[in-house]
Amino acid sequence: MAATPILQFGTSRFLQAHVDLFVSEGLKTGSALGPITVVRTTTSPESAKRIAAFDRLRSYPVHIRGLAGGAVVDACVEVSSVARGLDANTQWEAVEEVFVREAECVVSNTGERGYELHDGDGPDGPVPRSFPAKLARLLHARYRHDRRPLALFPTELVTGNGAVLRDTVLAVARGWRLEPGFLEWLATSCRWPSSLVDRIVSEALNPIGAVAEPYALWAVEAVPEAPPPCRHPAIVVTDDLARYERLKLFILNLGHSFLAERWLIDRRPAEETVREALGDERLRADLDFLYEEEVLPVFDAIGLGPAARDYRRVVIERFLNPFLRHRLADIAGNHEAKKQRRFRPVFELARRHCPGLRQPRLQAALASGAGAG
Repeated sequence: MAATPILQFGTSRFLQAHVDLFVSEGLKTGSALGPITVVRTTTSPESAKRIAAFDRLRSYPVHIRGLAGGAVVDACVEVSSVARGLDANTQWEAVEEVFVREAECVVSNTGERGYELHDGDGPDGPVPRSFPAKLARLLHARYRHDRRPLALFPTELVTGNGAVLRDTVLAVARGWRLEPGFLEWLATSCRWPSSLVDRIVSEALNPIGAVAEPYALWAVEAVPEAPPPCRHPAIVVTDDLARYERLKLFILNLGHSFLAERWLIDRRPAEETVREALGDERLRADLDFLYEEEVLPVFDAIGLGPAARDYRRVVIERFLNPFLRHRLADIAGNHEAKKQRRFRPVFELARRHCPGLRQPRLQAALASGAGAG
C-alpha cells in the first residue's frame, strides 16, 4: 500500500463530506499531499462499522443537495481519498507505525468531548482512552524515532482549537514527566494551526458516505510551515480567523438559536424545521429585523459589514434548503448556554462599538429564561 501522509482521527460523516472530500478532489488535480489513513478513537458500534468500511471500500458517495445561487443542486460525488482504516483500540501498533513513519499532517474531529482527559491514561501500558493522551503517546514515539516535525489540524468546534489541543497535549506530557526535549519539540517543532469548519452534513449513509449541503468552508489559521493538506476552493488560509468565527457564530448560529427561542416561547409545532419556520411570514420578518437592526450594525462598526451581509444572504439560502430537515427541537438542545455564547457577545460588542444601538430582541431572548433548567 502507498504511504498515507494524512492521518485522520475521527470517522464522522462530517469529515467524510468535508476534509476527505476536499482531499479527494485535490488528489485529482495533484494539489493534495496524498491519501488518508482514518483512525477510529471511540468505542461506539457505529464507528466500528465505519472503520471496517473505510478499510474495505475504495470509495464512498457524498450527496450534495441544496441551493446555491438560487439554483437547486442535487449531485453525487465519489470520495476516494481514504486508503486505510485502523482501529486505535485494537490496532495500536499499526496506528503508531503510520503516525511515526508516514504522517506529514494530522487532522482531527473527535466530537464535543474530544479533549476530555482520563485519569488512568499513561505513557505506557494499555492504549490511552482520551484523544489527547493517544496523541501524546504517538507524538512521543515519533520524537524518539526521528523527531520529524508535524502539522496538526484540529477541526473540533472549540475556539482556538489548535492552541487548546497543543496545551492539552503538553499538559498530558508534563503529567507523565516526559523529557524536557520532547516538551520543547511539541511546542516549537510541531505546528498547531487553529481552524473553523462550516458545512451542514445532515445525514449519514451506510456503511459510509453522507448527505451534505453545497456550502462548505474550512478556514485555517496561517502558520509558517503548516499549509493545509490540500488546496481547494472551500479552504481559506487566513491571518484573521476571528473574522470567520464571528460571522458563523453571530449570523448562522445566532439565527438558529433565535428560531429555537421562538419555537420554545411560542410553543410551535414539535417537529418544525428551520425551513418551515421561515415559511411563517411573521417569524421570517422578525429574523430579518434582528439581522438588519440588531446584528449587522455591529458588523458595520467592527469593519465587517459587507462580508456579514454577503454571509447573511448565503445563510438564509442555507436555511431554505428543501432537502434538509433541520429540526428546531434539535437546535434547542442546551439552549441557555448557546444563547450566552451566541447572543451575549453581540450585545457586548454593541456596547463597545455602537453604544446607541437598540437590541430589544436580543435583550428579550437573553432575559427570557427559555431553555433554562
